[in-house]
Amino acid sequence: MRSSEANVILRGGPARDLPEQERIRRVEDVTVRIKLMRSNRYEHFEPSTDRVSVEGHELLAFDWAGSTYVAE
Repeated sequence: MRSSEANVILRGGPARDLPEQERIRRVEDVTVRIKLMRSNRYEHFEPSTDRVSVEGHELLAFDWAGSTYVAE
């Protein structure tokens, strides 16, 4: 995704499972927690009040809040 289409950047969490290029994304509602399926778990990110400049665009930062595992 191009950063001109994105409105958030995800910070923190397990770097090996979430490459940098997947941390910049577009979300519809920037006021709710983001839940991403990664392997056998969900990674949770919460909105912050911080803004980060990426390629000249201001993105709202979401901070990693933890993981939960998928029930079998």
